[in-house]
Amino acid sequence: MKGGFMRKIFLFVVLILCFTVTSHAAPCYGTKMPKDKEFFIGLQAHSVLQRHLEDEYGKLRSMQYFFLISYGVYDWLSIDLKGGVGNINERPEAGNKIDYSTYLGGGYGFRIRFYNREKTKMVFGFQHISIHPNTVSIGASKHKAVSDDWQFSFLVSRDFRKFTPYVGAKWSRLDYIHWVDKNRNRVKSDLTKSIGFIAGLDLPLGDKVWLNLEGQLFDGEAVAAGLNFKF
Repeated sequence: MKGGFMRKIFLFVVLILCFTVTSHAAPCYGTKMPKDKEFFIGLQAHSVLQRHLEDEYGKLRSMQYFFLISYGVYDWLSIDLKGGVGNINERPEAGNKIDYSTYLGGGYGFRIRFYNREKTKMVFGFQHISIHPNTVSIGASKHKAVSDDWQFSFLVSRDFRKFTPYVGAKWSRLDYIHWVDKNRNRVKSDLTKSIGFIAGLDLPLGDKVWLNLEGQLFDGEAVAAGLNFKF
C-alpha cells in the first residue's frame, strides 16, 4: 500500500515538472477515465465564448472541433490527446476585430484519480490546447495568430444510476501569439481572471457510449460537448 502510494506521488511530481516547462480554458474531460491498457475515443466541440486579454487587447473567442483519444496507463492515470481544427476571433478595445478562419489545432494532457470510493471520485488534471488558424491579410499587412490554452484542474464527481455530475475548480492561462508581417507579440490572458469554476455531466447512452457536457465560468466563458466510446 505504501509503495503504491509513493509511486503515485513520484509520478505526479514528474508529470507536473514536465508539463509546466512546456505549457484559456481547455475542457477537463470529467472524471470518467480508461482503466489500465484501455482506450477511449470520441468527438468533441469546444466553444470559447469569451476570454479577456491583458491591457487593451480586449477579448478572444474560438470555436474548436476535435477527435479524442484517451489511454489508461494505470487505472488511476490516463493520457489524453486530441487533434482537429479551430479558429480565433480577437476583439481589441480599440481598432478593428480580426477573424482568423479555421485551420489546425490539437492538444494533450493527463488526469490522475487519487480518490475513488462509494461512488465518489476526485481527479486532478492538466490540459493544453494550441490553435493555429489561417493567416489573414488586412490592408498591406499579413496577420498570423496562435492561441496557447492551458490549465490545471481539480474535479469531484458523484455516480448516480443514470448520470454522473461533477464540479471543480481550475487555474488557467491563455497566450495569444500575434504576428504582423514578421513582428511577433505574445499577449497573455488577464491574470486577475485565472481562477475558474467547472460544472459538467457524463450521461450514459449505452454500455460503452456516453455524452459529456461541460461549462466553465469566471476565468473565461466556455462550453464543450463530447460523444465518447470505450474500447
